[in-house]
Amino acid sequence: MLTRRAALAASLVVPALARPRPGLAADTTGITPTEIKVGNTAPYSGPASAYGTIARSQAAYFRMINDQGGVAGRKINFITYDDGYSPPKAVEQTRRLVEQDRVACLFQQLGTASNSAIVRYVNQRKVPHLFVGTGADKWGNYQDTPWTIGWQPSYRIETHIYMKQILAERPNAKIALLYQNDDFGKDYLIGMRDVLKDRFDSMVRAVSHEVTDATVDSQILTLQASGAEVLLTATTPKFAAQTIRRVHDIGWRPVHYLSNVSISAGTVMNPAGAEKGIGIITSAYLKDPTDPSWREDRGMQDWRAFMARWFPDGDLTDASNIYGVGAAMTLVQVLKQCGADLSRESLMREAANLKDLEVSMLLPGVKVSSSPTNFRPIRQMQLQRWTGTTWQRFGDVLEGGAIT
Repeated sequence: MLTRRAALAASLVVPALARPRPGLAADTTGITPTEIKVGNTAPYSGPASAYGTIARSQAAYFRMINDQGGVAGRKINFITYDDGYSPPKAVEQTRRLVEQDRVACLFQQLGTASNSAIVRYVNQRKVPHLFVGTGADKWGNYQDTPWTIGWQPSYRIETHIYMKQILAERPNAKIALLYQNDDFGKDYLIGMRDVLKDRFDSMVRAVSHEVTDATVDSQILTLQASGAEVLLTATTPKFAAQTIRRVHDIGWRPVHYLSNVSISAGTVMNPAGAEKGIGIITSAYLKDPTDPSWREDRGMQDWRAFMARWFPDGDLTDASNIYGVGAAMTLVQVLKQCGADLSRESLMREAANLKDLEVSMLLPGVKVSSSPTNFRPIRQMQLQRWTGTTWQRFGDVLEGGAIT
């Protein structure tokens, strides 16, 4: 079973539990003898609705955990609301979760802009804001936002890896960057500047788009006219699929790099036209459900069995369902490490106390590690290329360094 393997990995990383400071009452909001309330917002509607399946897969995973007895005898009550990928809606729904539903913690709320809109509020209220569903680099800022921790690799670190490969192969290439005009997209812009430094202005043509735009056709034509030989697309699935299709249809053939949040075969590559993306390069830290090399992998076999029983409507080609389960497994590990102390303080402490956790949804060699001074739990990735039917990995697993 999926959970049996997760439990085996978990048994290897059970650190000593820290104790609450004397004289301070622990905040056990959302915890009863039989229940753990976990809150979430997700884009079930709106321009990023393709990501809604992440929370659905997590809800299914928690149902499975509950059916098997829960965690330390408590069932996970996963309360999730639609925020439409809208920051004002995310604020409204988060306040509902915290003030009305009185959740113990927030988990995997999706979107850089949405999390940016709520981060000050949840930190002021000292609500654990765990494993946010965004790779914005700022979620690693444990000094300023000590109640917020990321999960997936930083977009900025991801960009560093792309740029180092680009410069090794094409040191003087003209580079085009299409990015979403928010903190998500701007991390790729910053990552390029980190590497290129004073060469940025002469080498890069960067064009942004709004999440409310209907298409990115005009931006692509502008970037093509720049004469760029390399294109980096840093946007969400809807616009990534549009970009792949449009670049191909106008006959532009740059070396194309694609943000790893928009590489699902089910929601990006196939809708764009699978043959139109051949040769696109991205990075991976998760196993790809369309990669035949994982056919006999025990973790993926368990995942497919889980999907068949607990999420039969889920798309087996959609990597977002791998992501969702991987993050959910990480939260369950945190709950186990908390033991009998499921206070908000303990939840946050154990989220920052993961030691080389092996999650079966991650690539071999990629582990989850956190500490009080490391709020970027996943820092390893491997490059891969689209073949027309699946992603094919190449090179070594690479680890991004700390960003200063």
